[in-house]
Amino acid sequence: MTACPTGIAHTYMAAEKLAQTARSLGHEIKVETQGSIGAENVLSDNDVRDADGVIIAADKDVDRSRFVGKKVLVVGVAEGIRHPEQLIERVQSAPVYGGEPGDGAGGAAAASGGTGGSGGTGGGKERSVAYKALMNGVSYMIPFVVVGGLLIAISLAVGGHATPEGLKIAPGSFWEDVNNIGTIGFQLMVPILSGYIAYAIGDRPALVPGMIGGWIATHGELYGMKDASAGFIGGIVTGFLAGYLVVWIKKVKVPRFAQPIMPIIVIPIVATTALGLFFIYVLGKPISWVFTHLTGWLSGMTGTSAIVLGAILGLMIAFDMGGPVNKTAFLFGSGLIASGNQTVMGMCAAAIPVMPLGQGLATLIRRHLYSEQERETGMAALFMGLFGISEGAIPFAAARPAQVIPANMLGGAVAGALAGMAGVADAVPHGGPIVAVLGAVDGVPMFFVAVVIGAVVTALTTVALVDVAERRKSGARAGVGGGAKGSAGGGAEVVAAADAAVTAGGASSLVAGPGVAEPVVAAPGVAEPVVAGVGAGAGAEAAAGGASRTAVAVAPVPGVPGAAPGQGTDGEAVDVDGVETDGVEIDGVNTAGNDVSRDGRGVDGGNNSDGGSGDSAPSAEVLSGYLTEQTVKTQLDADGKEAAIREMAELAAGTGKVADVDELVRVALAREEQGTTGLGEEIAIPHAKTDAVTAPVVGFARSADGIDWGSLDGTLAKLVFMIAVPEAAAGDEHLRILALLSRKLMDADFRARLQGAEDKAAILRALGEIR
Repeated sequence: MTACPTGIAHTYMAAEKLAQTARSLGHEIKVETQGSIGAENVLSDNDVRDADGVIIAADKDVDRSRFVGKKVLVVGVAEGIRHPEQLIERVQSAPVYGGEPGDGAGGAAAASGGTGGSGGTGGGKERSVAYKALMNGVSYMIPFVVVGGLLIAISLAVGGHATPEGLKIAPGSFWEDVNNIGTIGFQLMVPILSGYIAYAIGDRPALVPGMIGGWIATHGELYGMKDASAGFIGGIVTGFLAGYLVVWIKKVKVPRFAQPIMPIIVIPIVATTALGLFFIYVLGKPISWVFTHLTGWLSGMTGTSAIVLGAILGLMIAFDMGGPVNKTAFLFGSGLIASGNQTVMGMCAAAIPVMPLGQGLATLIRRHLYSEQERETGMAALFMGLFGISEGAIPFAAARPAQVIPANMLGGAVAGALAGMAGVADAVPHGGPIVAVLGAVDGVPMFFVAVVIGAVVTALTTVALVDVAERRKSGARAGVGGGAKGSAGGGAEVVAAADAAVTAGGASSLVAGPGVAEPVVAAPGVAEPVVAGVGAGAGAEAAAGGASRTAVAVAPVPGVPGAAPGQGTDGEAVDVDGVETDGVEIDGVNTAGNDVSRDGRGVDGGNNSDGGSGDSAPSAEVLSGYLTEQTVKTQLDADGKEAAIREMAELAAGTGKVADVDELVRVALAREEQGTTGLGEEIAIPHAKTDAVTAPVVGFARSADGIDWGSLDGTLAKLVFMIAVPEAAAGDEHLRILALLSRKLMDADFRARLQGAEDKAAILRALGEIR
């Protein structure tokens, strides 16, 4: 099984390499791919049951429960591309997965965040369990932040008015109901974060203690804090505590009769009780002490410089966004309003919107550093910031605390100091531009100046720190495992898990995805057949004397159709997505021998066993018509990556679909900064999502000498494809094209035909196979 957060090229390349190698070794294999569009070529219960081993190549958490009792090998996805033969050999001696974190080959390294060695002796670099757990919690929390925040913002904008107690909505009104619904979303935000962090570590038994622990963290009255709580930082703490507590409890040996009730009764009750009491009696007291003493310390600061006080309040407001430090500063400022000192609240009001505005602005400044979900969250954060809802920045702080929290604090300090210097006053205990619009702020021009400058400082600092962090990760990945690394933004790295078990006495058989013979499949979360899934453990072996089977699941590319061009050899039958062929079956494609036919149409010379190019004419459409004779160049003039991308962009411009060549080049190069699109095997597929193109377009060119593209295997790129799609079409189309290309390009004969094609017509004829 291969799974990648971005699920673009490497997912399918690993699947195809494993499938080809397994067939060449006489194994039966079925590969399940898991990408952002879900699982494809899913391994069934029977597949898992009959398989001898499971290979998992993944860079995200995958449900391994269906692989309990199977031999499981977990490695990086790059290992699936570079060393498939070694993985298939290693899976035969992999340990049996028992359902615990760290079970299965490569699992221990994963649990500790370590890496295996390179080549065939290591597991490839995998994200630590802690990182994956945090990302899991953040991904589930984001919808609650967005929905809750936007409902509150809309209700305040339409139904709110300024009062001495803050922005208020008329009791009993429609907008009060809307506000209450949004408030519920915010109340659930931290428990969801905590619960799904715990779930990623300890599985289902950890979900309840994690959520209840998160609820306790946000309700300070349970541990002596009437007006504040531990906030989202407390929720992160309870999530990890709950997860690892459950893992520890699972290791306790209990009588057989008690085992069935452990995960549904005993573990959740014990873990929830222990965690809740620990937080209330142990962690809660220090948090309450900090809150009390910070308030006293601030009271002694009222006679100092307004600039210094504003900077300190801004730092505190921005630190934990709803936590004890934030609430201390906010309540200090709001408490002074009644005494006639409104300038302290003015400092707080200027700092409050800086975090969501700054983080939202950062997603606009450097879009390529953020995932699509993060960019959407950034837009919501901008809207929340206008209404003084600082929680809009929490998803960013939770995902990248080391970069985001310092940036938030710097911007908040700048905004608070500027407001203090200008003597900005706020008559209501609320912040953000909304209070100025409603007339509660004195010194409106300088208030907006402070907010804007603070937000810009936060955005620029965030972008700089995130960029530095990503470059460091890229550099580190380049030297790990012989260069194995992920190419996605956000530092996504590639992980593969392989499950191996081969029984003696016959040719072993692997289960592989599209284009693989005699599948043994397993669906996500399914038990029974042997399949490869991230974290899956290897266990049951096939009966002695029979052909052994290995299940391999591979993560598919988002937006990619279920079947992709796989290759059968020696006329082996392959059944993929209900397609049956004499050679390879792919998405309704019937192939004979090694000839591939798609959509019921034969392609002569497509995959002939003799490797010939065939005599068939080019198909009417190549890659859905996006690649045409206009966008094919037999030889590139460029000798460097940047020059090649520009030359490819100018080639695409000849179709009339490129409105701005420079912008297309800029976006493509920005994508390269996230991670190389040099896929190895002398292939590079630069791609861009940008409105610099008016319609999807694909170009292809060859380089005789090769171009240094920073490929994983160190080869120079001689086959270069460029894919450009407009933002509106980016959801599926470029990913679908990438998937088709990545899988087909793993066929050495196909690459040889492309290299040897004499002219554009011959090139188009070869490329027609991957239509």
